Amino acid sequence: MPTFSRWSGSFPLAGRRGHRHERAARAGGTGGALISPISPLAGQRAPPSVLVDVAALVAAYHRGVPDPSTPGQRVSFGTSGHRGCSLDLSFNERHVLAITQAICRYRKGKGIDGPLFLGLDTHALSGPAYVTALEVLAGNGVHVMLAAHDEFTPTPAISHAILAHNRGRSTGLADGIVVTPSHNPPRDGGFKYNPPHGGPAGEDVTGWIQADANRLLAKNLEGVLRLPHESALRAATTHRHDFLGAYVADLGNVIDLDAISRAGIRMGVDPMGGAGVHYWAAIAERYRLELTVVSQAVDPQFAFMPLDSDGQIRMDPSSAYAMARLTAMKDSFDVAFACDTDHDRHGIVTPTGGLMPPNHYLSVAIDYLFQHREHWGREVAVGKTVVSTALIDRLAARLGRRLYDVPTGFKWFAAGLGDGSLGFAGEESAGATFLRRDATAWTTDKDGIAAALLAGEITACLGRDPSELYADLAREFGNPVAARMEAPANAAQKAQLAALSARQVDSASLAGEPIQSILTNAPGNDAPIAGIKVIAAGGWFAARPSGTEDVYKIYAESFLGDEHLQRILKEAQAIVDAALSGARDSHQGGLDA
Repeated sequence: MPTFSRWSGSFPLAGRRGHRHERAARAGGTGGALISPISPLAGQRAPPSVLVDVAALVAAYHRGVPDPSTPGQRVSFGTSGHRGCSLDLSFNERHVLAITQAICRYRKGKGIDGPLFLGLDTHALSGPAYVTALEVLAGNGVHVMLAAHDEFTPTPAISHAILAHNRGRSTGLADGIVVTPSHNPPRDGGFKYNPPHGGPAGEDVTGWIQADANRLLAKNLEGVLRLPHESALRAATTHRHDFLGAYVADLGNVIDLDAISRAGIRMGVDPMGGAGVHYWAAIAERYRLELTVVSQAVDPQFAFMPLDSDGQIRMDPSSAYAMARLTAMKDSFDVAFACDTDHDRHGIVTPTGGLMPPNHYLSVAIDYLFQHREHWGREVAVGKTVVSTALIDRLAARLGRRLYDVPTGFKWFAAGLGDGSLGFAGEESAGATFLRRDATAWTTDKDGIAAALLAGEITACLGRDPSELYADLAREFGNPVAARMEAPANAAQKAQLAALSARQVDSASLAGEPIQSILTNAPGNDAPIAGIKVIAAGGWFAARPSGTEDVYKIYAESFLGDEHLQRILKEAQAIVDAALSGARDSHQGGLDA
């Protein structure tokens, strides 16, 4: 089990009484946010008291009536679509009716008249929301592509299908919807839209859809067109598409699966009960791989999952606790991996290192790909987010590759992946994708399946597992320790943090080193990072509000060790606290609640 570095200092909100203490995770840990105390049940199977009541969840989906004047009950697109829970009136039938109708209006306004690829994951609310979406799409005369045999549909299979349809076209372009809250707990539902570029929709698109959906909610859904479900299934505009077959047949063009087969690499995979659960056996059979699927269980309660650090069920392949089942099997395989519920995120487990922190594997993948993809031209760049490890910056310089450093959100990578100017795109939360071996686009959304299988290719071709290869990179560039922490913040506080400027950093040094730069815009595309990043030679921190939760996040990294990391965190805390103090007086009640 990975070790953790405790930070005993407080992490208060401005003006908040009884603040909570935070726990900082080493880069050798989960790579995710950790808030103390760690549940005594973390890493163990869920007791019955933790399991969601699926019947109650689905009933609330159909009967709930959200109040559009209440912010938490409105449609709100974060970095990965609209998410919520029917029990909280934040995700139910009315939300899906409004969002889907808004998407139909958006398509019509933009002249998008090709098929819409519709997919879903295994969350309990995904099935009902999928039915609702089809009813509205059919009611609007949209040509909808449903999965053959009603198969669950990973996010990368949707992106792959959109790109395959649109390749060489300028008219009749396709787009897609994925009904998923990603790795969120079983009680949650989610809904995201991928426009014709195949990747996550940008803020210009989601902002329009969000506003129109909320107008529909406010007008009691007046203007929503809908067919009964059986009529929608029989509609001339409803078609079937073999997502699984098309994706699996093409997979050898992005991963050297023949090399894995020849080397006899023993691989294990935990689908975590997610949408790709049946993809893995098909991949193994087609490409003659020694691939063991450790569980094919699908259960909307996800009762088989080890609990995450906070005692919740969360299908997060970067969490050491959620991955406890697979890490216990690490010595049975040459390399093992898991994916989250919609299979757009990956987690890599090796016999020599256990669960790899996402930043470690991203670094290894970049180093390997840019030296073993002979058809990728010298102009092809490396994409990362500003909160991913600075080791990637150093690695890109050694590789002689341009670094495309952007704000959080995979939407920023879609264009570059689509036109082939980005060879690889990754983010610290274990999301990545990359070009085909011939340097053309594979997916423009995160692909946990391809990222996972790449670990098998790396092991097969280099004869060493990714943990061993990361150790080489750490010796070459330094071995950073990192933390990501979060604390509650209301809307006013998050707005204060998003508007933070370089002038508000009243210091010339960070943890004893001169500050080299203070960023409020990402260097790769000059887009606002909705927060701030402060950089010194030996470390950095970034602070930003969450786009999907009422929290703010601080990311920090040090190449000088744990003590230096703690100093960075303490100074970052002071800067954020000062920035939020402006919201204290007028929102004291919310802070003390």
